[in-house]
Amino acid sequence: MAQGLLNIVATPIGNLEDITLRALRILKEADFVLCEDTRETRKILDHYQIKTPTISYHQHSDTVKVDKIIALLRAGKNLALVTDAGTPGISDPGGKLVSLVRESLGQEAAIVAVPGVSALTAAVSLAGQGFDRFLFLGFLPHKKGRQTMLKEVMASRNSVVMYESKHRIIKLLEELAELEKKTGRTLALIVARELTKMHESVYSGSPEEIRQDLEIRAGNLKGEFVVLVKNN
Repeated sequence: MAQGLLNIVATPIGNLEDITLRALRILKEADFVLCEDTRETRKILDHYQIKTPTISYHQHSDTVKVDKIIALLRAGKNLALVTDAGTPGISDPGGKLVSLVRESLGQEAAIVAVPGVSALTAAVSLAGQGFDRFLFLGFLPHKKGRQTMLKEVMASRNSVVMYESKHRIIKLLEELAELEKKTGRTLALIVARELTKMHESVYSGSPEEIRQDLEIRAGNLKGEFVVLVKNN
């Protein structure tokens, strides 16, 4: 029996219109959709009237769940892996599953990318010049290793892109402002918030200028953020 396919399917990061025709077809034709959060994925599936059954797969999934997924692939089932939003494998547990499938099935592993929207590429497309080459750090650690990575930001010869949550965006901007003082380097930032959504906002300036802009009203601190540090 032929191995099944593991399709890595990009889904919208906010605007439900941002999904490809191919992704819709794959989601409809798959035997199962593997979801980081089935409730989040169900919003997309219901919107497009897709009835494919779902299976949860997230960062806390145990080996029993992974073994089930691999068994389905061995049985010839076609699976579609999605994250809550964007492209699986970029700062989410999808990358781990892809590696585990490759380790288990070896050369027989059939893994196909179904590309589409990503907060990373969406933000870079808005940034203008200076991001032909960049260092992507994903979400910084909350505590251990955070200062080391911030120093890496300051030392990088290339521009840097990071993700940050609403809970720590002010802290990050304050940390970068403090590092400016210590190193004597002036940072040029672009911060994109709520990309593709109704309240999409893009801020540019120094860490302190953007911090002040965000704190003008509480609504500015909602959503997810992409922080781009332009290498002067």
